[in-house]
Amino acid sequence: VRTAIKKLMLSNHGCFSAAADPVSMLPGSWGRGSWCNEHDTFHERLDIIEEKVIKTVEHLESEVKSLLNIISENTLKIPIAPGTPAIDIFDGEY
Repeated sequence: VRTAIKKLMLSNHGCFSAAADPVSMLPGSWGRGSWCNEHDTFHERLDIIEEKVIKTVEHLESEVKSLLNIISENTLKIPIAPGTPAIDIFDGEY
């Protein structure tokens, strides 16, 4: 997703392509403009958000696995009356 966003940003703003191709730059504007700085700042923020999302997903994944283990352990401890068919509460999915 991040790569796709970066490609979109680069194609729409031309910040880096303008630096590589001076002909495509606006007349009278030599070098990187403030819009390029804003573009770079935007990418830095995207990197920070991406890192936070990854850490959050990893934390949630760990919590879900822990909860599933607790449920699995506790279901094994539940006494089943003789003759009652065993039911897999996870239906073989986990």
